[in-house]
Amino acid sequence: MAKSPAHYTRGAIEVWDFVRDQDLNYHLGNAIKYICRAGHKLHASKQDDLEKAIHYLQNELEHTIFESELTGPSGGVPHSLLSYDEWGSESDTEIFDR
Repeated sequence: MAKSPAHYTRGAIEVWDFVRDQDLNYHLGNAIKYICRAGHKLHASKQDDLEKAIHYLQNELEHTIFESELTGPSGGVPHSLLSYDEWGSESDTEIFDR
């Protein structure tokens, strides 16, 4: 089995163990990975690692906003499947029923 690099094994717990323990998804896990190694990996600048972490966080935020827009106020049911009294006026329903 390969030995983990030093920039991931600083502290009491390895980064991938923390990511797994916290049940983080791909984007959040990568953000944590780059934050933890920032300034500690040979041949990688702290700035580059922090920019990569921001990239993954931005992607997760955009995905979260997109999901929120799809599910609507019911927390899981798209706006188009709600009855008019749950999300809008009768004219909204008329538009949907066309």
